[in-house]
Amino acid sequence: MRVLITGARGFVGPYVSEALHGVCGSGLVVVATSKDGGAHPVFGQVEALDVTDKVAVQDAVARHRPTHVVHLAAVAALGAAQADPQNTWRIHVQGALNVAHAVLDKAPGCWMIHVGSGLVYGESAKTGQPLDESALLAPIDDYAVTKAAADLALGALSRQGLKCIRLRPFNHTGPGQTEAFVVPAFAMQIARIEAGLAPPVIRVGNLDAQRDFLDARDVASAYAQVALNSDDLAPNTIFNVASGISWRMGDILDRLLAQSRVKIVTEQDSQRLRPSDLPRIVGDANRIRTQLGWAPRHLFEETLVAVLKDCRARVAQG
Repeated sequence: MRVLITGARGFVGPYVSEALHGVCGSGLVVVATSKDGGAHPVFGQVEALDVTDKVAVQDAVARHRPTHVVHLAAVAALGAAQADPQNTWRIHVQGALNVAHAVLDKAPGCWMIHVGSGLVYGESAKTGQPLDESALLAPIDDYAVTKAAADLALGALSRQGLKCIRLRPFNHTGPGQTEAFVVPAFAMQIARIEAGLAPPVIRVGNLDAQRDFLDARDVASAYAQVALNSDDLAPNTIFNVASGISWRMGDILDRLLAQSRVKIVTEQDSQRLRPSDLPRIVGDANRIRTQLGWAPRHLFEETLVAVLKDCRARVAQG
């Protein structure tokens, strides 16, 4: 098995590499690519590849002849996606199409594993019920709508012979994630307060939103299982990757604060206090459980401990 990973330098890339090596054994070759290449502690070396450069993508697929492409390249954070919508459309949609057409043209036997997002369901979440793969795609922001557009475009290309699996992961976190995401944002504030670098107050907005969270290792395990079992799957299969459990943001913060070495208080910030457009988002991952036997193995409470430990180490290192 020869797996080319786009966006390998991102948060999830190293987790995917570890998961692939765990299930695929010694016959695995991982080709790590990212917009910014160079040395990497997990991959050794990452090849520079901008997925919006059609010629470069065609060249990379032709040279490496992968059996699988795990397409991770994306604008990961919602804030960054909203700040430059044009760039988000270019990366999420045109980038995905560039990869898909390169696979069709240069390695037609290759499987493309597209990593989308559970946020594509958008307003469908307002029912409050767990969302399965048949739920209507109704995205509400630039991040989600571009992920949905790519998802649908790849589904159409499957009719032209693209061997694609469309994944829709829900929220996930773990050591190494940036402060652009809620769990490490909370944890880094705590770590800085403990280190005496900030006053012992965390200012918060609406903490009532509920989200489905997974450990990044479990998400990566799902991707690896899809790659390992791809020949047994029908092209254009869609899998949600979700825990089926919703976590209230305030409860996540409380669990992190309970681990704090100093007393920290929370204060509501009126500028941040706005209702969530989607009060509760939770996924139904019964399909991937049934077809591949995948299920989360890591307790989210333990994930929170690991994230805070990682944030403390990062603060200590400056």
